[in-house]
Amino acid sequence: MELEERIINHFHNSMEVNAVTIEQYTPLIAHAGELLLHTLVSESKILCCGNGGSAGLAQHFAALLLNRFRNERPGLPAMSLCADAAVATGICEDSTFADVYAKQIRALGQPGDILLIISPHGRSASLIQAIQAAHDREMLVIALTGGDGGDMTSLLGPEEVEICVPADDTVLVHHAHLMLLHTLCDLIDYQLFGSEY
Repeated sequence: MELEERIINHFHNSMEVNAVTIEQYTPLIAHAGELLLHTLVSESKILCCGNGGSAGLAQHFAALLLNRFRNERPGLPAMSLCADAAVATGICEDSTFADVYAKQIRALGQPGDILLIISPHGRSASLIQAIQAAHDREMLVIALTGGDGGDMTSLLGPEEVEICVPADDTVLVHHAHLMLLHTLCDLIDYQLFGSEY
């Protein structure tokens, strides 16, 4: 019975965090969906990054855009900066891990692109430098964070979006971030291709 109670508590805690997130952030989530749409119809691209579990979420989001979300559709220009081990390890070998995304953004980012950055706490030096590099390249940033947003919050401009999941538990923040990423995919498909998507 103890294991069953843990299972129930795990799901209830995740549902509670998702419920509070949606109550607080529905307008901002819609705005993020509009920013992503504008980037795509302007023939610009979405660069994604995060560390650890957030790197996996960034890769998942890029894959859903490049391939498909629910239904077949043309691929959309998105790229995970976490996916190329040769690039990442080369930068870390020759520089520091803090540069791992900033160097890629300075090479690949263009004005009008969006950086979608994912962090459960907002304190990673590599992600802070990524935001600064995106601003240098005249890119907008959409940040999915958690807790108090950490150091990333203060770097974002008024036209940018932060969706800060109200939880300190990294696992619960990752659950909510996955839901947010799937929601953004749905909003993109709906706006581009209509209600059948």
